[in-house]
Amino acid sequence: MSKNSGEVKKFTGYHATIMIVSFFAVVITVNMIMARFALSTFSGTVVDNSYVASQKYNQWLEQARTQKAHGWTVSPAVRKADKASITVTGPDGAGLQSATMEALAEHPIGRTEPFEISFANIGEGEFQSIEPLPEGRWKLKIIVSQNDNMMRVVRDIR
Repeated sequence: MSKNSGEVKKFTGYHATIMIVSFFAVVITVNMIMARFALSTFSGTVVDNSYVASQKYNQWLEQARTQKAHGWTVSPAVRKADKASITVTGPDGAGLQSATMEALAEHPIGRTEPFEISFANIGEGEFQSIEPLPEGRWKLKIIVSQNDNMMRVVRDIR
């Protein structure tokens, strides 16, 4: 009969130590990888300086009230071929004819530098970007102007 056939191996302190160290090594490694991914895809910054933003808060609220008083409606941004298209209507529901529009296109997680986009009014208040918009998801910071009135809106486009 073989010597090993009836023997049971003992669980020693050495085995427990190896298991505990291995467990924590896996946990720490996964945490480090996840933290690396989180920091490389989102900076965590909503505003660069929260104190300055808090000082401008009331001014922003007043601008929002003024914009609302214009009665303008800005449609969601849609992609037509490789261009962005947005419709702006006045309080009567008709498209704004003599308005101008410009925008700043930003990648939502900052993978590329922001760039400006010009828009042409192609009729009935529909504005189409002159420059092509690269594929992917973009945040458009839009400024619509008509005479002395101005409206700022943000629209996402995919």
